[in-house]
Amino acid sequence: MKFSEYQTKSRRTAGYPAIGHPVIYPTLGLVNEAGEVAGKIKKVFRDRDGQISAETREALKAELGDVLWYIAQVATELDLSLDEIAEYNIAKLYDRLERGKIRGDGDNR
Repeated sequence: MKFSEYQTKSRRTAGYPAIGHPVIYPTLGLVNEAGEVAGKIKKVFRDRDGQISAETREALKAELGDVLWYIAQVATELDLSLDEIAEYNIAKLYDRLERGKIRGDGDNR
């Protein structure tokens, strides 16, 4: 599935409360779901010596899908396409790679 198709299809399932600006709710959902991914990974290292089972992998796939859904909704609320975001990100990363700045921190490196 292409990002543009996902973004369009996922939008049909978007129904959330109006709590001010429409970007607020999906942004909070994104942070929550990303935290759930991190929590599952944490438990893999805490409880399973870093071994990711097939069951955990499937659970992570579901959580990552939720992250993707919220990213799509935030992007839509900002009138951005996932394709546009992906293209921009790859161009930025390749520019850093070519300049030997792929490591480090800061947005403007």
